[in-house]
Order: sequence, then structure tokens, then C-alpha cells
Amino acid sequence: ARRGGEDELRLERFMNNKPPIFKGGYDPDGAQQWIEDIERIFGAMQCMDEHRVLLGGYVLHDEADHWWGNAKQRL
Repeated sequence: ARRGGEDELRLERFMNNKPPIFKGGYDPDGAQQWIEDIERIFGAMQCMDEHRVLLGGYVLHDEADHWWGNAKQRL
């Protein structure tokens, strides 16, 4: 139960930082800006790599979310 509570608190802290949503599509500049914005939040939260993957994936929507789902299956 404690682990779940920690995960929920981490997600809440992450979302309180108002992370940008990335929807995908051909937008190299937008993707780069999204990465920089997300990395800034991760740095402030002192996020471990494993949490960065989970939290970053949480704010992928639409086409980007479909891509991420397929990428996870291949990994």
C-alpha cells in the first residue's frame, strides 16, 4: 500500500507542475520544447529515470500515446 501511495503522491506532484501534453504529429520543434519542459520538471522533482519514463508517458496523448504503447511492446 505504501508503494502505491508514493506513486500517487509523485504523480500528484508532477501534475501540480502543469506538465505540457504532447500529442505527436510531425513537429520536431514542438517535440524538442516538450522534452525541455518535461526535463525541467523532472529536475526540480529530482526524479529517478524509472519515474521519468512513467510520468513522461502519462502526458503523451493521441498519436504520441499510440506510438508509446507500440514502442513499449517492442521493448
